[in-house]
Amino acid sequence: MLRTNLKITHFALIMSFLNFLFFHFPFYTFVFNNVDCKSLNGITIIISSLILMLVVNFFAFYLIYFLSRSVGKFLLVLFFIINAIAVYFINTYGVIIDESMIGNVLNTNYEESSKFFSIKLILYIILLGIIPGIYIIKAKIVNVTLKKFLLTSSLTFLFILTLVFANASNWLWIDKNSKTLGGLAMPWSYSVNVSLFYIHNYKKNEKEILLPNATIKNNEKSVVVLVIGESARSQNFSLYGYNKNTNPLLAKTNNLFHFDATSCATYTTAGVKCILEHKNTDELYEILPNYLYRNKVEVIWRTTNWGEPPIHIENYQNRDVLMPNCKGEGCNHDEILLTGLKDQILASKKNKVLIILHTSTSHGPTYSKNYPPQFETFKPVCNSVELGKCSQTELINAYDNTIIYTDYILSQVIEDLKQLTEYNSAMIFVSDHGESLGEKNLYTHGLPLSLAPKEQYEIPFIVWLSDSSKQLKPNKVLSQNHVFHSVLNFLSIQSPIYNEEMNIFK
Repeated sequence: MLRTNLKITHFALIMSFLNFLFFHFPFYTFVFNNVDCKSLNGITIIISSLILMLVVNFFAFYLIYFLSRSVGKFLLVLFFIINAIAVYFINTYGVIIDESMIGNVLNTNYEESSKFFSIKLILYIILLGIIPGIYIIKAKIVNVTLKKFLLTSSLTFLFILTLVFANASNWLWIDKNSKTLGGLAMPWSYSVNVSLFYIHNYKKNEKEILLPNATIKNNEKSVVVLVIGESARSQNFSLYGYNKNTNPLLAKTNNLFHFDATSCATYTTAGVKCILEHKNTDELYEILPNYLYRNKVEVIWRTTNWGEPPIHIENYQNRDVLMPNCKGEGCNHDEILLTGLKDQILASKKNKVLIILHTSTSHGPTYSKNYPPQFETFKPVCNSVELGKCSQTELINAYDNTIIYTDYILSQVIEDLKQLTEYNSAMIFVSDHGESLGEKNLYTHGLPLSLAPKEQYEIPFIVWLSDSSKQLKPNKVLSQNHVFHSVLNFLSIQSPIYNEEMNIFK
């Protein structure tokens, strides 16, 4: 039984040990898997990291509690609860809590986050968060004198520095794996990365950097429908050689082209930003819909998703806007984006039109809920949010059904465009990022690009043209930034920032 009447030194040691015991199994699993455990150097890294983790957490908890016991208790309870949630996601989906994952979490809406709720998550929170939290609240802490506090703090800090410099020969290994190690160390993974996210986000969004003015070169009627896919990986499209027929409709479509492509990132906010910007940059330049709208192009944005950069156009239509005019079961899924689409294009008084459909079809973990029942071609399917509980076959079947549904939606867009005989039409489909489906025990997406497997960044880039005389360059691998310049070219928009090398059309 843990004592509730403790000196602050002993209490900080117990908290550091419990934090280590409950929340650092993924951290040390990574360390053991990435060092030679039989070598002296490997043993040194393991022992040093173990001691360092315990001492650093002790030092932090000791400092917080000495400065304020009430704040210290509140923070420790909060740490244990958030640690429990973070470790659940690390263990269940193989994620790393780095800055990009924090951005993913903070930009997730309730509807999407609620799909991850499970009994297992509740048990993690209760057993590893709430129960230790009750002990923390009940504990009576005996403080120490300022002199003893300063002595203990100084000696602890000196010990940490000594240990760090004693491992100077291992700094290269630590630096190489710093993103993963930092993303698995609790509670510093999210504490530090939340701060970094808001600092970087503030800098990015201080003001949108306007691009130089553009000119519309002719009056020919032209329309581009840009479909932004969600979590669609190219290897599960039969167009790309997949052994299951996931593209039965697109395979029969004339004037359809597909290219190998890679995403700029493995999470939605960065992936969508990259699709819409003229070059891959950390700066917030004016994105494609804002730029064309400001330069007198008709721009319509329809979405069932989230995470796009700020959109400054008149026709921004989310699910709530589209629902009143939608009929049928497809209205609960991405078919809602097609509601009255052809009529809206015809109603435009402008000759140049850009439509952006931001879908959510293949987003996990509830793949089987992202399409109407008639599209459940492959069975059995995974219906659990705990993807590790499903067989690989069930998981991939559910995901493949979302690709079949994507195939249907894209074919419907093409059928609508075929009927616009007065327009030169193009449809471009490109995904924001890919998806892991259990390969290497990883699920969904969001790993840092430098660590991510190809499943999370190899994406489809599919183009359809209404005019069979229009030709495309023989590109081998495209990036998401090709979209911006290709749309400018197709709509005959002249701009100082246009890059012919990033245009897919001849």
